[in-house]
Amino acid sequence: MNVTPETYKKYTTARAPKSPILKNCLRAFLVGGLICTLGQGLNTLYTGLCGMPKEDAGTLTACTLVLLAAVLTGLGVFDRIAKFAGAGTLVPITGFANAVVSPAIDSKSEGLILGVGAKIFTVAGPVLLYGTLAGTVYGVIYWIAGLL
Repeated sequence: MNVTPETYKKYTTARAPKSPILKNCLRAFLVGGLICTLGQGLNTLYTGLCGMPKEDAGTLTACTLVLLAAVLTGLGVFDRIAKFAGAGTLVPITGFANAVVSPAIDSKSEGLILGVGAKIFTVAGPVLLYGTLAGTVYGVIYWIAGLL
């Protein structure tokens, strides 16, 4: 049997389950919004009740959200939330925490050095690398433009 790529694509498209796009978008919007609302609530708590400066409260808010996402990932709760919400959990800073913690948990049986240490940034590593590289290139361009 000789199947062309076009025939195979038509075959798989016809038999693939249809994705409920509107429902998925709504879930992502609601959960992502709840995460951001939680972040805003923490920020208000830190600035209002704790009397922190705005910049310090922002830093502590980000750290709290990362810690919360890391703990929920370790407990297996974050994956269930992500299964329900889809991209709603990936966009805020919590998605980054999950991307760092998940490979570490998956590879802990290989040991702390060759497992966790070597594989903790397998997902988030390229983001960090190219984000840092892009920031550096932008900084050099900005610096050169300031000299002119």
